[in-house]
Amino acid sequence: MPNLTKPLEAAARALCRLEGNPENIKFEGKPMWQSYLPQATAAVEAALPYLRDLPTDAAPS
Repeated sequence: MPNLTKPLEAAARALCRLEGNPENIKFEGKPMWQSYLPQATAAVEAALPYLRDLPTDAAPS
């Protein structure tokens, strides 16, 4: 399994911003974006099989 740390953080931060929340404000002692990790994990894991099927030279459309 690939290292998903950076994509998961990026997805969690994006979800946080989408909700209108500041990413780095403290929430329960941690940066707010970390509270979005479960949703980010679900989204990235759901997309991963489809991303593996993409040609390596495919550009996003």
